[in-house]
Amino acid sequence: MDQKSAADCGILIRVKTRYLDKQSDILNNAHAFSYTINIQNNRNDTVQLLNRHWIITDQNNKVEEVKGKGVVGKQPFIKPGESFQYSSGTIMNSNIGDMHGSYTMQAENGENFEAEIPLFVLATPNMLH
Repeated sequence: MDQKSAADCGILIRVKTRYLDKQSDILNNAHAFSYTINIQNNRNDTVQLLNRHWIITDQNNKVEEVKGKGVVGKQPFIKPGESFQYSSGTIMNSNIGDMHGSYTMQAENGENFEAEIPLFVLATPNMLH
């Protein structure tokens, strides 16, 4: 399977992040973040999101890989021109880090392809100017 940018395969992925102050434990260097992902299908056929693969890197270059079926317990079908949105979160042991990865998608014709999730930064307030 080729790793193409999501836009190249007709999938547009947008990410919004938020620092969760109340869920964070600064004394133990545990910083909680939420992220909302919007997956838009710009193709002419329906696709299904089968699997996710995340690479999470913190400020200390600690890398964590997360692989699994679907997202938030679902393997959604996304029709042409429609979007699927979900929210999830992670805890980092540093003030700043980043995430990227890919979704394994399946087209109506049974072909599997990878939709790349663009790199996004997770940072505590006032870390980035």
